[in-house]
Amino acid sequence: MQNPPPDQQGYGYNNQYGTPPSNAPLSAPPPGGGPKDKSAIGMDGNLTAALGYPIGLIAIIEVIIEKQNRFARFHAFQSLLFHVAWVVVFIAIGIFLGILVAISSYLGIIAIIIWPLLLLAYLGTLLFCAYKAYQGE
Repeated sequence: MQNPPPDQQGYGYNNQYGTPPSNAPLSAPPPGGGPKDKSAIGMDGNLTAALGYPIGLIAIIEVIIEKQNRFARFHAFQSLLFHVAWVVVFIAIGIFLGILVAISSYLGIIAIIIWPLLLLAYLGTLLFCAYKAYQGE
C-alpha cells in the first residue's frame, strides 16, 4: 500500500505528532473563543478582560460563570493572581517600611517616598495589563 501524497495526509496518518496538514488554514480562530467573541456576561471578550483588571468583581464573576470564552477566562484568572500578588507585596513592604519608621524618623521619610511610588507602579501595571487585554493579547 502506498502512502498518500503530502497534500492528502490526514491528521494522524504518517504525520508527526498528529499535526494538521500543511495546507490547513492559518487564520483559524482559537478554540474556545477569542477576544472578539462574547463572554458569559454578554460583552466582547476583550472588553470583559480589560474591565476585569481595574474592577476585580468582574474578574471574580468571570472565573465563576465563564465556560466558553477561554480568552476572557484567562485574563480573569490573571487579574485575580495579579491582585493577590500585589496584596502580598503591599503587606511585605508595609511591614518593612513600618520597621524603618520605628528605627528612625529619617528612615520614615524614605518610607513616605517609597509608598506612593509603589502605588504608582501598581496602578501603571494595572492599566498596562488592561490595555493589553483590550488589544486582544
